[in-house]
Amino acid sequence: MDDIDSLILIGVLIALTAFFVASEFAIVRVRRSRIDQLISEGNRRAVLAKRIIMDLDEYLSASQLGITLTSIGLGVLGEPAFERMLHPVLQSMGLPDSAEHVIAFAAAYGLITFLHVVVGELAPKTVAIQKAEKLTLWIAGPLRLFYVFMFPFIWVLNGSARILTGLAGLKPASEHEGSHSEEELRILMSESLKNGEINPSEYTFVNKIFEFDNRIAREIMIPRKEIAAVSTDMTVPEMLDMMLKDKYTRWPVTDGDKDSVIGMINTKHLFSDLLFMTEDEKAEVSITSYVRPVIEVIETIPIHDLLIKMQRERIHLAILSDEYGGTSGLVTTEDILEEIVGDIRDEFDEDEQPLIQKLSERHYVLDGKVRIDQVNLLLGAEIEEEVDTIGGLVLKRNIDICAGESIQIGGYTALILEMDGRFIKQLELKEEQGRPGGQGTINRPLPVPETVMLHNATLSEK
Repeated sequence: MDDIDSLILIGVLIALTAFFVASEFAIVRVRRSRIDQLISEGNRRAVLAKRIIMDLDEYLSASQLGITLTSIGLGVLGEPAFERMLHPVLQSMGLPDSAEHVIAFAAAYGLITFLHVVVGELAPKTVAIQKAEKLTLWIAGPLRLFYVFMFPFIWVLNGSARILTGLAGLKPASEHEGSHSEEELRILMSESLKNGEINPSEYTFVNKIFEFDNRIAREIMIPRKEIAAVSTDMTVPEMLDMMLKDKYTRWPVTDGDKDSVIGMINTKHLFSDLLFMTEDEKAEVSITSYVRPVIEVIETIPIHDLLIKMQRERIHLAILSDEYGGTSGLVTTEDILEEIVGDIRDEFDEDEQPLIQKLSERHYVLDGKVRIDQVNLLLGAEIEEEVDTIGGLVLKRNIDICAGESIQIGGYTALILEMDGRFIKQLELKEEQGRPGGQGTINRPLPVPETVMLHNATLSEK
């Protein structure tokens, strides 16, 4: 075999090494979900690629066998070929035979190693990592042919490897679960956002969905004190005055007090009938004839389960009970959906105040119903309490606190702005400057245009 033939064969072996190295990295790197998408789009090559990545252990063995065979071929053929080519050059330099042989061997070995590592391995690996999808589709056919041709050897080698790894309690690569944990998905979403593959809104929605299953109804409910309800002992004019004033679509109906909710009234149903009634007929209308059932659940029910129950029973309002059987609050479908899509406002929400208003840096006005986890997110804090809301936290620290008084929460001063009995309706949080942990009050600031809305629960679905 002359030197030209040797160089051609060396080039072929390096190209084959590059093929098998690229195959190995591509089939490991490619996303199965993307291959499934290509199959659904009718890509025929993706079908074969799917077969390969589903039998990953076998085809990794095929790639490794190909790399090993080509590497041995390069070692057997490449070093002697380059050494023969270098001898005339070294002889012309008048070197001793022993030195000539050593230098020729070292130079040939170094050159073939360089070509093998750089051209045959490093470059194909980089391309395979960056273009895994395209390469997997391209190499699927040739790799399949090599696998079929070399199957007896691959079967023997793979079986031996499985016995060895089985002794260590390890499973083949194809048997490993390909799914991602929630935290891994969050990291993938963050990387996709950073690289512009998804927009901030999509990223926010997905994160809210991850948090959705961790919420219970008590965390998003309208508390008992703020429930707007009608009573069975009301007259129609009294009920209409209340409904026209607050403009809610669905109203809980109580029989005595809020611990005895017997159902709800849909104002659309009621008003459509009253529109065609005379005054005498209106006077004879019984509220109970318009009462429809509501869902009654324990306050600790996960909101995911509550939403499914609402969808199944086609009821948009749920009354929550505490462990003692009393009414603790209510939840509407709008409250649940706001946990995913954020604040939902309609034409009747003009006077509705956001739960969180940013007045300046590290200076906020909060509704007492803001959850502790939202406060932690807002302030970058790690407040851990047994209460759900910032108002409950303040009362836990000082049950006798009154409007105009303040307490310390971490490095912030919490000034009570408005109370309704023992219920804290609004408070102000401002970071302490130069006197961490100190007492004292601050003046109520004037509102500024910048407003942040994190969550806005409604008393009843509008």
